[in-house]
Amino acid sequence: MINVAIMGHGVVGSGVAEILIGHADRIASKTKTPVNVKYILDLRDFPGLSYSDKFIKDFNTILNDGDVKVVVEVMGGINPAYDFAKKCICADKSVVTSNKELVAAKGAELIKLAEEHNVNFLFEASVGGGIPVLRPIAQCLAANEITAVTGILNGTTNYILNKMIVDNMDFSSALALAQEKGFAERNPAADIEGHDACRKVCILAALSFGKHVYPEQVSTEGITDITLDDVESADNFGCVIKLIGSARKLSNGRITASVRPTLVSRDCILSGVNGVFNAIMVHGDQTGDVMFYGKGAGKEATASAVVADVIDCVKHIGARKYLSWEDGSADFVDNTADLATKLYVRAVSSDFEGLVKQIKSIFPGISCVKNKFRGEIAFITDEEPESVLRSKISKIQNADSVKVLHTLF
Repeated sequence: MINVAIMGHGVVGSGVAEILIGHADRIASKTKTPVNVKYILDLRDFPGLSYSDKFIKDFNTILNDGDVKVVVEVMGGINPAYDFAKKCICADKSVVTSNKELVAAKGAELIKLAEEHNVNFLFEASVGGGIPVLRPIAQCLAANEITAVTGILNGTTNYILNKMIVDNMDFSSALALAQEKGFAERNPAADIEGHDACRKVCILAALSFGKHVYPEQVSTEGITDITLDDVESADNFGCVIKLIGSARKLSNGRITASVRPTLVSRDCILSGVNGVFNAIMVHGDQTGDVMFYGKGAGKEATASAVVADVIDCVKHIGARKYLSWEDGSADFVDNTADLATKLYVRAVSSDFEGLVKQIKSIFPGISCVKNKFRGEIAFITDEEPESVLRSKISKIQNADSVKVLHTLF
């Protein structure tokens, strides 16, 4: 028998407990040994459950019990999750987590520590929830050099943008509906400001390119400034707006990493990813594009991925699963790289005719969508180095406002 402890009994933690306890026979058939949930750590009381006797409030009970071989961390946040996970690893216990914030900030350190103690630190659920993506990158695509990872990594923002696109719902109303349906937190900042997707980009980039990437190294924008005018304008170009997380390998060995609202062509498969679904495209030099699609969050889906990691840990007591990367560095991520791209530009001015004339002189031959009633002109630039395009856009002096978004075709 292998004893397991669960730290946290929230949405994901309760799901993990229900699977491990309620489907113990099925789990044992996969691990070839019974898996017993010995403790569940939570400061709250949960009377009336079939496993209420397993709850404890003191972390040291888990830490000092040598019979506990696998610990599931589903508390969220950095503290005390980092301290608890580190102490468990140092006590020769494997740790499984769904905590993207922890992995993005401390992943390299905890992986190295797990290697030193010959235990595992696994975190499949930290990126795609129930979507298997980290194992396939590390194992199934091992023969490839990964050159790019791009995707829709946050279901909440995807739901909001989808409501704006399909139902003509403004941002505030779409956010309120997402909160009402339980897709968005009461404080939605981590989602709508791009931080959640940023953490997932960090993990995907680190695994794909071999070095730790820190959240502060990822150029991050949210969707709070996206309006129905932007949605309508994008549609005129055969595009939809999605929050896209991306990391690309550069020819100099460095990478770029970003999260930002992006015009996505309807010809691109990512444009059809709607609702709370996520999709991650991995480009390998041998396979080309491979896409992973599904619900990126939710109790059952995320708990399923966590339990899969628990099963792996149980199967590999005294051995290690290969899932690692090196420490990061300040110069590994180069977001100043001047890459060729196309930008979407929407300018508004009370001097509409003057604005049109000026844009035509700066971007001769460009195809524009004009709305004289709103004093608006929108266009997609030709492909040039981004610095060149930004320099040209800065010369638009007649506009009262100018919005610039990246594109994906």
